[in-house]
Amino acid sequence: MIPRETVDKVFSAAKIEEVVGDYVTLRKRGANMIGLCPFHTEKTGSFTVSPSKGIYKCFGCGKSGHAIGFIMEIEQCGFADAVRQVAKKYHIEIEERELTKEEQQLQDDRESMFVVNEAANKWFQSQLWDTEIGQAVAMSYFRERGLREDTIRKFQLGYSPDKGNLLAKELKQQGFIDKYILNDVDTKIGTGVCGKSDDGRIYDRFRDRVIFPIHTVSGKTVAFAGRILKKKYDKDGNEKAVGKYVNSPDSIVYSKTNELYGLYFAKQAISRTDLCYLVEGQMDVLSMYQAGIENVVCSGGTALTEKQILLIKRFTSNITVLYDGDAAGIHAAIRGIDMFLEKGFNVKVVLLPDGEDPDSYARNHNASDFIEYIQSHQTDFIHFKTQLMGKESGNDLQKRSELIHDVVGSIAQIVDPITRQVYIQDTARRLHIGEDLLIREVERLRRQKREDAAKQADLKQRLEQQSTALTPEKTISHPDTNRHEQKLEENFRNLIRMLVRYGDKPLFVQEDKTITTGEYIVSQLDGDQIVPTNTLFVQILDEYRQHSQEEGFVAERFYKFHPDIAISQFAVELIADNYQLSKLFAKQSISENVQIDNAQVGEEAHLQEIIPQLLLELKLSIVNLRINEVTQQLSSAPVEAQFDLLNLQNRLFSYKSQICQLLGDRVITI
Repeated sequence: MIPRETVDKVFSAAKIEEVVGDYVTLRKRGANMIGLCPFHTEKTGSFTVSPSKGIYKCFGCGKSGHAIGFIMEIEQCGFADAVRQVAKKYHIEIEERELTKEEQQLQDDRESMFVVNEAANKWFQSQLWDTEIGQAVAMSYFRERGLREDTIRKFQLGYSPDKGNLLAKELKQQGFIDKYILNDVDTKIGTGVCGKSDDGRIYDRFRDRVIFPIHTVSGKTVAFAGRILKKKYDKDGNEKAVGKYVNSPDSIVYSKTNELYGLYFAKQAISRTDLCYLVEGQMDVLSMYQAGIENVVCSGGTALTEKQILLIKRFTSNITVLYDGDAAGIHAAIRGIDMFLEKGFNVKVVLLPDGEDPDSYARNHNASDFIEYIQSHQTDFIHFKTQLMGKESGNDLQKRSELIHDVVGSIAQIVDPITRQVYIQDTARRLHIGEDLLIREVERLRRQKREDAAKQADLKQRLEQQSTALTPEKTISHPDTNRHEQKLEENFRNLIRMLVRYGDKPLFVQEDKTITTGEYIVSQLDGDQIVPTNTLFVQILDEYRQHSQEEGFVAERFYKFHPDIAISQFAVELIADNYQLSKLFAKQSISENVQIDNAQVGEEAHLQEIIPQLLLELKLSIVNLRINEVTQQLSSAPVEAQFDLLNLQNRLFSYKSQICQLLGDRVITI
């Protein structure tokens, strides 16, 4: 694994705004930066980055973390892989210590697959540029399609010859084993650049095809799409049924539903223009990019997915869908509209003239002419649907009814209520139907959607409950017990938060020895043998006991940049939380609702009052929970046991009274 000192070096070098800025468009707001959250759908940015604290926090979905945690979330990778990626960005050399066998194997698998993909990518390009057959067949094809050499090189296009296993031989000669050249459909290990026939022979998957490498948002080659160049015939002269495209299989580093072709090259232009053009195929992307329209991506010939839409959402909420003017293109445009609306996009649709697609139109027009056409022909989804389906329905009342239902279904997907109302009014005018009727139908559909979601959530909860059914020894908790348990959890969280933020800060001096906030909290809990039920809280306390005496220990930094991502993310969440100070401090004019950057000063100045108070509140919750348990036991206990329970109950009430006297009317909520 990566040594702690190396991780610290990466954390020190990483600037959160730069790491996040590779994926999210950020704008300055005071000391912080904000943008649209990449982890959930929103129209107004609630995703906040604090350069001074080195953390991000979404106040919409609640996700928070540091630079490494962000990469883990966004790239869906492990801690070590995220550290490596950030280290590479800042040119930091990684020296790793020994991993467990399982960790080492997974890391080796991923890294080997990336290396194989890169080796295959270079080989495909060499076959295009450095061989006679590549120049004669593949380069001729690209030139016929109007692609310039600079475009071909930029997008790393290539060629796989029509010979059975040239790539397989090359990769094996370089030392790569079958495990990474092939693909196991069960484990998803292996790139699948080669396949294996029933008789055990290894062959090149993409033979006799031009190659379009597929890159992640960060630029890694994860897969390939190969387009056929000529028709195939069997020995009897009959045309074979061969797919136009062959794609890499899903693997542990690639899923076709998670990637968009061209996004790596388009992301800066999308952010700059605050607009993304979506087209159908790779050639559409290449021709438009070459014509000067760089903010363009495609789904690679597969049905658009939610994950692909959220990829675009990282950079813009404005999408213009460009499709062929034929029937297939029109209906493909319709399928994608509702998905974009549901994610809060501003959607425009452009249908090109009959017989044209984005590729052909871009080849025959320059960027300014193409953009002018788009701007003059783009339309909102309501006008698009009503115009299209109106032609299809004609005077057929049944089809007209279906049209109205279809349009209303799209309106119901719109997140913003004002935008929804504007479209309702426009639809009522265009389709000559009552606005009140449309409002009722839209609300019915939205209500139905909420109910369906609630049913799904309820079903999921019931299934989870069934899978963790109570054992005979356990009983169902009383409502009061649940309330007291929640309060106890809150009290523990308050104390853990203070330990994370101020664990190294002096609290008071005792016999010429400075006692820190963390030392006092831990000693009080240990002295009363109080142990949290939350395992994460237990871990945080244990980590403090083990490391607090180390030279240079700073609690907030230690937990915020902890290699255990669960501890790290929870620490960031605690640090980023808005909070209130107690009525205790109201007389000293400390604001009860203070923002992150200003509140810490007031809070830290009153640690001597806050910490003992929080410990008292914790003990009060423990006593309340115990009183509730004894009260429940009394209701069903035999007569001979009730006397002892009553005595215990009286002692607990007495202890509670003492705590309440110490607390007075002061209760801290943090």
